[in-house]
Amino acid sequence: MGRREKPVDPGAGPVQRFAYELRKLRLEAGSPTYRAMAERADYSAAVLSQAAAGEKLPSLPVALAYVTACGGDTGHWQRRWHEAVREDAARALEAEEDGAVAPYRGLARFEPDDHTRYFGRRRLTEELLRRVREHRVVAVFGPSGSGKSSLLRAGLIARLRQPAADPPLSLSPPAAIRVLTPGARPERDAGRLFSPAGTPGDTWLVVDQFEEVFTLCADPDERNAFLRRVVTAGDPASRLRVVLGVRADFYGRCLAHRELADVIHEASLPIGPMSPQELREAIVKPAAAEGLIVERSLTARLVEEMAEEPGSLPLLSHVLLETWRRRRGRTLTLQAYEAAGGVHGAVAQTAEQLYGRLSPRQAGTARRMLLRLITPGEGAADTRRPAARAELDAGDPAAAQVVEQLARARLITVDQDTVDLAHEALITSWPRLRGWIEEDRGRLIVHRRLTEAAGLWDELDRDPGALYRGTRLDAAEEAFAPEEGSLPEETGGSVPSPGGTSDELTPLERAFLTASVAARDRERRAAARTTRRLRQSAATLSVLLALALAAGLVAWDQFRTSERQRDAAVAAQRISLSRQLAAQSSALMGDWPDLSSLLAVHAYRTAPTKEAVAGLFSAVDVPLRRRLDAHSGGVRAVAFSPDGRTLATGGGHDVTVRLWNMPAGTVRAVLPAPAENLAALSFSADGRTLAGSTGGGAWRLWDVATGRTRATFGGHGGPVAATAFSRDGRTLAAGGTDGTVRLWNTATGALTATLRGHTGKVVSVAFAPDGRSVATGSLDGTVRLWDAATGAAGARLETPAGSNRAVAFGPDGRTLAIYGSDEAAIKLWDVATGKARTTLAGPAGYVIAMAFGPSGRILGGGSDDGTVRLWDVATGANLGTLPGHARRVSSVAFSPDGHTMASGSDDGTVRPHHPDRPLRAGGRRGVRPGRPYAGQRQ
Repeated sequence: MGRREKPVDPGAGPVQRFAYELRKLRLEAGSPTYRAMAERADYSAAVLSQAAAGEKLPSLPVALAYVTACGGDTGHWQRRWHEAVREDAARALEAEEDGAVAPYRGLARFEPDDHTRYFGRRRLTEELLRRVREHRVVAVFGPSGSGKSSLLRAGLIARLRQPAADPPLSLSPPAAIRVLTPGARPERDAGRLFSPAGTPGDTWLVVDQFEEVFTLCADPDERNAFLRRVVTAGDPASRLRVVLGVRADFYGRCLAHRELADVIHEASLPIGPMSPQELREAIVKPAAAEGLIVERSLTARLVEEMAEEPGSLPLLSHVLLETWRRRRGRTLTLQAYEAAGGVHGAVAQTAEQLYGRLSPRQAGTARRMLLRLITPGEGAADTRRPAARAELDAGDPAAAQVVEQLARARLITVDQDTVDLAHEALITSWPRLRGWIEEDRGRLIVHRRLTEAAGLWDELDRDPGALYRGTRLDAAEEAFAPEEGSLPEETGGSVPSPGGTSDELTPLERAFLTASVAARDRERRAAARTTRRLRQSAATLSVLLALALAAGLVAWDQFRTSERQRDAAVAAQRISLSRQLAAQSSALMGDWPDLSSLLAVHAYRTAPTKEAVAGLFSAVDVPLRRRLDAHSGGVRAVAFSPDGRTLATGGGHDVTVRLWNMPAGTVRAVLPAPAENLAALSFSADGRTLAGSTGGGAWRLWDVATGRTRATFGGHGGPVAATAFSRDGRTLAAGGTDGTVRLWNTATGALTATLRGHTGKVVSVAFAPDGRSVATGSLDGTVRLWDAATGAAGARLETPAGSNRAVAFGPDGRTLAIYGSDEAAIKLWDVATGKARTTLAGPAGYVIAMAFGPSGRILGGGSDDGTVRLWDVATGANLGTLPGHARRVSSVAFSPDGHTMASGSDDGTVRPHHPDRPLRAGGRRGVRPGRPYAGQRQ
């Protein structure tokens, strides 16, 4: 047998009377057990038992399930439940009607005038005062329901109005205090408030619900303009101080704005949950201020329940308000708290009681109004949305009465012409409202966008360009189920009018949607007319196209005939040209195999005649021997032995020196080189020793016969830009980036002289043939002559700064060639007089290396365009250009007999040339490359 129920006094109130009558119905049904009743209903035995406990009024579905399980009349009991709701609500409001002042604000926020009832936030208020005293822009972050709005009003603003209340935290009297919420158009509606007042002191702006900048303002430009105003307030010259109240889940959105993120980094205040002591103050002290008492058990219960609910302060305030309405004398009891529904049930119970008192038409109006006051989240939590009173009325005669009842129940707030939810806690705490939102979320999103678009359309004087089109219009039509209606007068016709339910859309929204539909229909009709015209035009064009096609076929046949004739003529011409090229290739085969091979290939590509094929096979059979594949990393230095039979080449990256047998064109020996790039090579006078220097100024001596290293010596002591050996190889000159030139004895490694005088990097060095003088060129614009034995400075030749890329002595020692990069020319100077004698036109690229022929009549130079040029020293004439290298030519050298000139390039090859032989057919006037060397192919 179950436990006996506690007796219920039907005279204690409408809730107890309703429970007493439910028990009486169960008794008349034969007193079935609650377990048996649960089997007939969709609710558990505990829920059915609680419905008749008399502690709080059950919901209508639970009450009807109880009645059905006992076999009662559900229609009668539904009317009886509504009567109990009205009686309980009227009884709960008696306390306010008899003139008593409620100590709690319910869902409504604390205002500045409520500071005498604002408890529990003293520590947080003082911390906020310290922040605003140190910073001009402060952001207060907290979750919904943490009390941000009340802190800004009853905490901050109340203290600003009485600055002398706490001297350590006091601030200078404000010139003005302005409170605002951003809304949908923050810059337009609130921008003017950022002008300081005319009286002395700072003007304070408290921006509550700052997250509306992101939830309601859809225009990025307007949002950014408002954010700039907020950030600019940090300038002391602005005479503004701004305090922002921001919901914590919008912290990331605030950080996306760089300047606002800087402000938040410097001055922000997070709101955390209240401590148990602060909760006790918030519960007990407001009641004590009105001469009331809160039971200790109720205080302990609330502190325990709120400890795990940091964002439920509005729920706490509301349940305390409902408990106060049900108080016994001067005492707020635990029983009254439980009758109000507890922390989580009080809001829902208040809302359900109000909703239950409404007529069906009023209930529909309440649903429409409450949903208009909510912005459904898209990837974020749902938020409240202030709306104009006119938007909520929408021509509904029941609207004014419903607004009054919602405001009296403190579910909404009415501020002049604006209506808003009392708190966002209502969204999460009232299951019915939350169910409406989830049931209609997609439609609500479409409706919010429609409301915004209609407002913008009206602001633009109903510009047709602002109307809905495409998928947005389709979504709005589908959501609001248009019925047949008539257009407004300005549309001039009858189309489906999207006024599906007059309660849902305002007249402006209906006009906007109707105008959008009408504009779409007009565009469709215009598109249909255009399509018809296009089809007619297409038919006409098809006929014309057929005629044109016929004419085109005739023309095409004639064209093909002429093409065949032209192809035959071209083929004959190509065959003739191919034979001519093959004949030229055959004529040049002996003296210029490179050009002969190219002509043979070109002849074959022009037309594969028998002559071209024969010339191609002949070219393949001839070895191409005038190119030495010397080094994989480029060739930086070349030098001939005194007898001219050996050519030494130094590589840039493969750290080897190769000795070539010039008559055969084969490698005679490979010598190990320093790890650094070689910069210069020179044979001794007897040809037995080879000296080589690096870019770092170090050098090495090799035995030419054995290939062994004889000696290795240290370097310049710093970066080296140019090196050169004397003709006998006994002296090395190294020019450094520090402007000095050092002379070394290559046999002993001794420093013989240091030449100082240049102020810029030394980029070129050359010895006179007799080794007594050395010429140095620098980026300081001078070329200097020095005595190699004593280091004494000689003549100084002035040239434009930045030039002097290469210098070379003539074999007589009286002529010095200097290449100036700024002038793009080579000047021949008389060393004795120090005057320029002749100017030679330079190539398109920089001249990197120069050398005189043994006779002194020819000057050869290699440039960075991959060519070698030869000049007549006497006349200054250009004797010819020798192509063949793919990259810059970094070194040139003449054989002792002057019959061969070798050029080394960064492409890794060395090419021998014969400057004493004139070019033949197909070549440039002047010199030509020499005959092939066996064993080398191009």
